[in-house]
Amino acid sequence: MSRALHFSLSLHALALSALILAGCGQGDAPETSQLSPTGWVMDEPAEPSYVGMVVCAECHAAETAAWTGSHHDLAMARADDTTVLGDFDDTVFEHGGVESRFFRRDGRFFAVTDGPDGELAEYELKWTFGWDPLQQYLIEFPDGRLQALGVAWDTRTPEEGGQRWFHVYGDEIIPAGDELHWTMPAQNWNYMCADCHSTGYEKNYDPESGTFASTWTDVNVACEACHGPGSNHVSRAREERLAEGHGFPLSFAQPGRERILREGATTMSIVGGDNGAMQVEACARCHARRAPIAAEYRHGAPLLDSYLPALLTESLYFPDGQILDEVFEYGSFRQSRMYAAGVVCTDCHEPHSLQLRAEGDAVCAQCHLPGHYQDASHSHHDPGPGAPGCLDCHMPARTYMVVDPRRDHSFRVPRPDLAAELGVTNACASCHGDRPDTWSAAAVRHWLGRDALGLQDFARAFAAGRVGRIEAGDPLRRIAGDLEQPAIVRATALELLRGYPGPETLRLAAASLDDPDPSVRLAALAPLGTAPLAEQVAVLKERWTDPVLAVRIEAARAAASADPRALNATEVHQLIAAMGEYVDAQRASLDRPSAWLNLGNLYAGAGDPELAQEQYRTALALDPSFEPAYGNLADLLSRQGDEIAAHEVLVRGLDVLPDSAALHHAMGLHQIRSGDRAAALASLARAVELAPQDTRFHYVHAIALDGEGARDEAIALLERAHEIRESDQDVLRALLSMNLELGKLDVARTHARQLHRLRPGDLQLERLLGQLGGD
Repeated sequence: MSRALHFSLSLHALALSALILAGCGQGDAPETSQLSPTGWVMDEPAEPSYVGMVVCAECHAAETAAWTGSHHDLAMARADDTTVLGDFDDTVFEHGGVESRFFRRDGRFFAVTDGPDGELAEYELKWTFGWDPLQQYLIEFPDGRLQALGVAWDTRTPEEGGQRWFHVYGDEIIPAGDELHWTMPAQNWNYMCADCHSTGYEKNYDPESGTFASTWTDVNVACEACHGPGSNHVSRAREERLAEGHGFPLSFAQPGRERILREGATTMSIVGGDNGAMQVEACARCHARRAPIAAEYRHGAPLLDSYLPALLTESLYFPDGQILDEVFEYGSFRQSRMYAAGVVCTDCHEPHSLQLRAEGDAVCAQCHLPGHYQDASHSHHDPGPGAPGCLDCHMPARTYMVVDPRRDHSFRVPRPDLAAELGVTNACASCHGDRPDTWSAAAVRHWLGRDALGLQDFARAFAAGRVGRIEAGDPLRRIAGDLEQPAIVRATALELLRGYPGPETLRLAAASLDDPDPSVRLAALAPLGTAPLAEQVAVLKERWTDPVLAVRIEAARAAASADPRALNATEVHQLIAAMGEYVDAQRASLDRPSAWLNLGNLYAGAGDPELAQEQYRTALALDPSFEPAYGNLADLLSRQGDEIAAHEVLVRGLDVLPDSAALHHAMGLHQIRSGDRAAALASLARAVELAPQDTRFHYVHAIALDGEGARDEAIALLERAHEIRESDQDVLRALLSMNLELGKLDVARTHARQLHRLRPGDLQLERLLGQLGGD
């Protein structure tokens, strides 16, 4: 880790220590900089409270009628004869060798299934969760946890294959103790589900006792989940003061917004209105893959004041941005031309019933002239019965939880050529599944005389960047700096550029810190983390007063090891406040070991190793299989000079996680420090064996081999690592250095050129190439 903050050097540094440990709240933050979002409406200075949908229904009968029976209404309910859809007539379902039995007793619903120890036990199913196309059931534990059972009821018709019990992970075997087992934290309603399935939710986790006392205003997704707490609105309505303002923390109204058809256009344009992004972000609270950074959602504030939404990362999206994992709609929609044009969720979906505003292609025809788009000249398919519709080509579906197909909301032009090249989803295959992707690509080329084009044209750069191809650096920098690209795409490119450090990348990242979109500013911090700390702090300090919480706290975290002597009094105060907000953000998730890990990392960087140790040990007490905490705790103990304690931590970790490559790697480093080099080589080799794609493990093992005189073996290992990830600059530097020492100048020249391609503008490399006779 980076060097510790020198608390003893100034009163400001001492204050920083005290305030971090106290966990300053957002009220300690100084005034933010002039970058500010638009469209956030705050009518009432008083802090509003939730009143419940029953109060709303007194005046809003039409909206209540539309909402009743919607997915929001049926998101969660007490289990009774009116809400339970599953067959509890003493039915048995077998999965993975476990026979689960479902039955009723005294008007209540029960299951006998495998518990946390793998033994069959009886549990009451107190809550229903969802309605269509599946319904899950929640089981309450004495510590206040509600856990979602993995066996669910398929609510589809028998003709659709439904009306049966099934497991939400399909044929995958999920034994007790597996992270996906229904009793584990990943299936915990209080953290994973409640915030989006209930209204006015407060988690109320007590870290001292490890218990939950969660509460809510409405158990389902009711009016105030979207509109915000309604007490001020109700007061104004009863006092007939609505003319002064509606009293909600936000407004979805967009005065003056309308659709117009410009001359010669085939698609209507949206003009007027200035807060469409606010509506999309309000929906994104639950329709995004995101992590919380606040104890409560702040209605009317930017999304990144409450959550960290995911970018187009490898585990979640295909390289062209199509949905891969369960990511919901926000990340897709932000890539779309429709989002850029000002389209919002309620243009297509009625906000209370959630139904489409029209059936089938008619919903698209609200803006896209059917005379043009429902013609063979556009689709290259004969119109009429059996012809593909707009959604078939532009919103391909992917099925989750076995029975739940969800459509991609990036509204992209089908690219079968990219499907054939990169393995992304091919919309054509939804109808032509018996044909290879190359067939579809050839058909498109026949129609157009070229491959199809579209707004989202970053797939090849992202695919290359994900695997560390040398040639990815330049296109990623072009995408990140191209203001015509969607902000989420530019942010993802910046995140990928973390693997392509160098002068040009750092200049681009520093410039991106002033971008008007907070997701871009936040992502720009990733490549800046590769610069020396002093250079980071010089640009980070402007973001300690960013108007958006996510940017402030990440900029503060990155500066935890800053030397206060390099800061003035105002800057120290700003850093103190932002670090306090970072602590608060972690405290919102103290039921997760990752929050304790993050606090440990902060305190370790800020120069309090004893407090850091407490956080790491708490993380392990919460989850003994949480791998990162073992490694970080052992590293911290080692830096304190206690190698015996570090060894004990690693041994304990490997007892729990014997196949952890990271822990074998950490053990190898510990053994080098302890002088047991033979054992170290074995541990480092084991790490490479367990994680053959991790080039860092290859690099460290190779350096250790070289230190023992096994240079040929070390070079061979480095060459394998270079084949895996060409952009790993440590690997390239080691290959360059070793080949120079061996006098293999041609090989060294090749590696120097490769490094220079990764680091354009690096003067030291340019001088070396000149000496080697390179270009």
